[in-house]
Amino acid sequence: MDLDKPPAPQPPEGCLVVALRLPVRIVVLVLVVPVRLAWDALAAAGRFLHATVLRPLGRALGWAGRALFVRPFVALWRWVLVPVGTALRWLGHVLVVAPLTWAYVHLLTPVGHALRRVARSVVTYLLAPVGRGLAWLARGVGALLAAAGLGLFTGAAWLVRYLLVVPARWLYTHVLSPVGRALLWVAEVLATGAGAVLYWTARILFVLPALALWRWVLAPLGRVLAVLAREVADALGHAWRVAGHLSRAVGRALGTLFRWIFVEPARWMYRAVLTPVGHVVRDLVLRPAAAAAREVGRVARLTLAAARETLRETRRDLRRALFGEPRRQAAVDRREPPARDPRTLDGSTTVLTKD
Repeated sequence: MDLDKPPAPQPPEGCLVVALRLPVRIVVLVLVVPVRLAWDALAAAGRFLHATVLRPLGRALGWAGRALFVRPFVALWRWVLVPVGTALRWLGHVLVVAPLTWAYVHLLTPVGHALRRVARSVVTYLLAPVGRGLAWLARGVGALLAAAGLGLFTGAAWLVRYLLVVPARWLYTHVLSPVGRALLWVAEVLATGAGAVLYWTARILFVLPALALWRWVLAPLGRVLAVLAREVADALGHAWRVAGHLSRAVGRALGTLFRWIFVEPARWMYRAVLTPVGHVVRDLVLRPAAAAAREVGRVARLTLAAARETLRETRRDLRRALFGEPRRQAAVDRREPPARDPRTLDGSTTVLTKD
């Protein structure tokens, strides 16, 4: 399997790489550790701020936004704009669409059909015969003009051929072509010589010095810079990981110190002092005070009920003394009438079953 294969052998490193690695890693570690500590501190502060401030603030702002903007706009849309739009649509249909539809169906359509019949009759019985006559006349005139033009064109073509084309072809074949070939040969010779001179001049003045500069200066310098950049990048990664371990250890130490200085004493104070004191205050003060408050409330409710009943009796006696006894209404029997006996086969009154 591929997992059982040994890793590929790495190429041997030179003395320059070994000599640069340790100083570069030490310098980078010294520079990176404070940055990593600050980064971890800012990340922890950001997480704490997000959990304790930003998230509740965002929820509060979201609730306030929904209460102040979303719900009023939804209510406005649902209870105002939609009914108004429905009413306007109904009014538009009744006042505009329905009259226009009726006018189109009962007025414009019959008028358009009548106009179409009139236009078809005019075209069929008036314009079509006139157009056919004009077309026949135009074909005759066109035939005459075509015959005259063909004769003129034939004569002009013969004159142009023998006065211009034949002399121009002879001049091109026997004069211009040999002269052009000679000039082209001379230009090729000159271009070849000038190109060779320019090529060797540019090669000697630019290409060979640039090649030497690249081979003996830039390439070795680039290899050295590449090794240095690779070592710096490896050192940065190594230093960042080491700084992360140091930052984690420092954070754990600070967390443990904070827990032993503040959290554990506060927890012990809550468990050993505040909880028993709270229980004592609850059992000796709050519960008796709540029971006394409930008893006082019950007595106050009973007293108010008795006072209301006394006031009601006094008002009834005063009304009886001033106006006398009220007249009693006759009792009305509001009960339902008794149901008759249910019908049976023996007590039926139909014709077929009557005794």
